[in-house]
Formats: sequence, C-alpha cells, structure tokens
Amino acid sequence: MISVADLLINNKVPGNFFTPEVYVHGDLEVGLLENRQGDRLLAVPETLIQAIYSGLDKETGQAARMVLFNCGKWWGKSFYIRFSEQMTGYYGIPLANLPMAEFLQALQECWIAHGWGKIDLDQTYQNRGFLIAKTWNSAFARLAPSQGQPVCHLEAGVLAAFFSQLTGKELHCVQTSCESMAADCNRFLLGLPQRLEPIEAMVPNLDHDAIMQELCP
Repeated sequence: MISVADLLINNKVPGNFFTPEVYVHGDLEVGLLENRQGDRLLAVPETLIQAIYSGLDKETGQAARMVLFNCGKWWGKSFYIRFSEQMTGYYGIPLANLPMAEFLQALQECWIAHGWGKIDLDQTYQNRGFLIAKTWNSAFARLAPSQGQPVCHLEAGVLAAFFSQLTGKELHCVQTSCESMAADCNRFLLGLPQRLEPIEAMVPNLDHDAIMQELCP
C-alpha cells in the first residue's frame, strides 16, 4: 500500500503551480502584474499584436516572418530558463528528470496561465525524429492578417528555442497548419534543421498530413 508519506515531496503534495488564482498577482493602482515568484508579467492588448504584424509588414515585407521567428527564439530561451527554474524549485528535481506526464501537464498549465491558449504534444513521429506541438486559441493566429499561409511565426520561434534548450540539440520549428486558415488547430513540427528544410516550400501547398507523408512515407 502507498502511504501518504510516499506521496509527499518536501512535505507537500505538488499541485498546479500555474493555477492563475495563485500564480498571477496584480496591483491595479500601479498597473503591475507579477507571478508568484515576483517576476514581472506583461499583458499584451490585441491592438498591440495587430500593430506588430502591420508595422513589420510595412517595414520589412516578407522578412517579417523571420523577424518574428527570431524574436520568438529569444523569448523562448528566457521562457525555458524561467520554466526550468520554477519546476526545479517546485518539484525539487531537475526539469530533465521530471516524468513526461508531469512535464507535459506543467507545460499545458503554464501555457494557459500566460494566456497563450492551449498546447499539447503529439509524439506519433518521435521515433522518426520529429515532435509535433499543437496549440489552440492562439491570439497570434486570430489577430494576424490573412496571408494564405501559417502566421504564428513568433510561437514557432518560442517552441524551437524551448525544445532546443530542453533537448540540448539545435532544433528548428515549422508551422504546418494554422487556425487563421480554418485548421482545427495550429501544428508546429520540430526537428533537426536539415531535416525540416525540404518542407518549407511544401507548407503553402500541402496540408499537415500530406507533409508528414512526404517526410515519413
């Protein structure tokens, strides 16, 4: 029989570290948002997201996708550091040693707490060297101007950097489906850069399943 003591870690039962009621603290008088560790949080209004897309399109044209992706990579590195510190402090073990189920649950809860929608990982093609991240209710997909192709470049950069730090390998990320194109969710394909390079040209012309068939016939 499992005793109560066996369920305790550092004399506590770990729950949802990212519960919004506990994780987010606000001071309306000074307009500050902080997490439970005292780190600043930023609330991004919809008009700002729309302005970022519009401004980058006017200033950089087609290069806007790369600008957003690189910004996402910078953001993703910082996100990984904070996430790793929070999970290590909460569970008392390094993030790399956290069981997959607990890691995924924490990532999902973190994604929701920060207002990024929902996220899940599809490991169907893991033995072929690919990981698929799926997100729903993305503000970036909802507010970006219609381009006839996936628009969540910043999120792709975040995921590329986050999982590169997690795995210790330089990974690339390509979005293969997008809610802005009436897809059921946003799909991001993660893998080694040289293996993902061939699909960059496929994305505007093939759906996600067709792309995976090309990669993993």
